[in-house]
Amino acid sequence: MQQIDALKILTEQAASGRAVFTRRDLERMFRADRPAARAATLKRLVQSDWLRPAARGVYVYPAGLRNDGYDLERIARAIRRGDYNYVSLESALSEWGAISQVPMGYLTLMTTGRKGVFKTPLGTIEFTHTARPLEAILAATVSPSDRPLRLATPEAAWRDLKRVGRNCNMVDQQALEEIIDERGVG
Repeated sequence: MQQIDALKILTEQAASGRAVFTRRDLERMFRADRPAARAATLKRLVQSDWLRPAARGVYVYPAGLRNDGYDLERIARAIRRGDYNYVSLESALSEWGAISQVPMGYLTLMTTGRKGVFKTPLGTIEFTHTARPLEAILAATVSPSDRPLRLATPEAAWRDLKRVGRNCNMVDQQALEEIIDERGVG
């Protein structure tokens, strides 16, 4: 496939709000090519910096990034596609205001998939495995609009933090209790 044709496809995807792709996504998008030609197209797009590898088998089209603060979550969703993932632990507690430090460029997630840490061009993603059933995950998370991943409630993020044995000393207990009281959960 000609690079210009591939860029048209990527630009169309970006216009519909999509800038993070798995290798399989790209193979489907460039389906007119033979497998060897698709691989060559992908290689050319990476070499010319139109696509950037974010993790193994995951690519980012920088021109299509939204820069809304959720691009790292979109990469995480692509890395663990097919698994249930939600923002929790330090990332969620920081968002709720129970941790004063804001983890810049570091995203902590719970996943039904494998645990792992991925360093990407946009930051580091840490997956921690959970065996909780889907119903429990949905009950313990909220789904803010225009956000790629669900967010743990403050109670669930605190529970997850304690369960995985992380540093609980950074959590402002008084602030956490106030947040929980404001939400009307007791």
